[in-house]
Amino acid sequence: MFINIKLSDEDVKLLGKRAKKNLLTLREQVEDIVRRSCINSKKNTTSNSKCDDSLVNIFSRDKRGGKK
Repeated sequence: MFINIKLSDEDVKLLGKRAKKNLLTLREQVEDIVRRSCINSKKNTTSNSKCDDSLVNIFSRDKRGGKK
């Protein structure tokens, strides 16, 4: 399955640095972040939980604006 996402240049740069540090490709790094996010969402049922991974927080819907 392929999913297209739009990222700012700043986010791509941040992901690229992280991927290089972890010896992963950019694609592998994004897959890892999504996988971790899915695992964390299964473990944490409350929306007030803190995540130790700042990149997961970037892609999280919890902090985005909009109607609640």
